[in-house]
Amino acid sequence: MSGRAISGKIKINTFDDICGGANDNVVEMPLEKLHEFKNHPFRVIDDEKMAEMVESVKEYGVLVPGIVRHRAEGGYEIIAGHRRKRASLLAGKTTMPVIVRRYMDDEATIIMVDSNIQREDMLISERAHAYRMKYDAMKHQGSKTGGLSLAELGEQAGESAKTVQRYIYLSRLNDDLLKMVDDGKIGMIPGVDLSFLGEEQQRWVFEALSESGVTISKQQARFLKDNAKSGELTAKMAKMLFAMEKPKPRSITLKPNRLNQYFDENWNNDEIEELICSLLEEWKKRAGE
Repeated sequence: MSGRAISGKIKINTFDDICGGANDNVVEMPLEKLHEFKNHPFRVIDDEKMAEMVESVKEYGVLVPGIVRHRAEGGYEIIAGHRRKRASLLAGKTTMPVIVRRYMDDEATIIMVDSNIQREDMLISERAHAYRMKYDAMKHQGSKTGGLSLAELGEQAGESAKTVQRYIYLSRLNDDLLKMVDDGKIGMIPGVDLSFLGEEQQRWVFEALSESGVTISKQQARFLKDNAKSGELTAKMAKMLFAMEKPKPRSITLKPNRLNQYFDENWNNDEIEELICSLLEEWKKRAGE
């Protein structure tokens, strides 16, 4: 399987691209010299999968070397291998095998994203920030040739251009609203509309949502976007929008002993409901005469 070229400069998405070829030298690097990638968008959490990785590292060591590059501040910046470093620490190791590469910022960003983007347990916020970082890097690399399209990024990620664009829009949300998207309290489409609000306006919306406890609808999000665009959105308007009580659905249950006075056991629920509704309709007509 061959990788896809980006502006004719580098290739990505193959094992050799990410993990190194046969000519690379593997170095046992002290863990204290390995530092997180700047603005690394992916979580490194101590979950069940991490526990399994720790056990594997204890027994076999780190089988796939990480990829790092020199840092101006000293030490090395991890491009691929953040979880492997954490597992090594938890396993009591003091070093980890790595390959040291000479990557420019854009190249390093693209490989960092590609080495993580296929994870199944990724949050929406992680994917949003990752796509944004990679898209910005791709645009910068392609600036001399007119830039690269969302369709190209989507094709590489296995997503449609529209979906990738939505994720990139979501990356403009503040941390509080983006967490609401992660938690399912804000849908993706309303989240995209809210991403067009300014920083202060987003804070108003978060505070209003938190106070009211309601779930924002597509119509409400579009209303906020339109009013922000026209310069009419205020904190009071956002608060009032979510303070409006939604009509509560009616639910009436008739007790069996009441129904049994009028219907024998041969009547099913649908037949009973149909007759009651027809009688109410007749009553409504008479009341209007």
